[in-house]
Amino acid sequence: MTVNLPDDVARRLAAEAERRGQDVDQVAAEVLAAGLPDDAPQRRPKRRLEFVAMGESTSGRTAAEADEMLAEGFGRD
Repeated sequence: MTVNLPDDVARRLAAEAERRGQDVDQVAAEVLAAGLPDDAPQRRPKRRLEFVAMGESTSGRTAAEADEMLAEGFGRD
């Protein structure tokens, strides 16, 4: 694989390789691997819809509001 780097990045990479006593290709591979996500699929944490006290008259929420939130796609991400 060939990667074209801006001159300043190439100089910094070469300096880092020299500092580590490694080949430029090794350092580039390590830096790229560290900056990329792993192979496992990334899952965003699901949002939580709080239903606590929803049935209480003091909550201000109604079942219709919960239905609207669900219809808008809540929990599908």
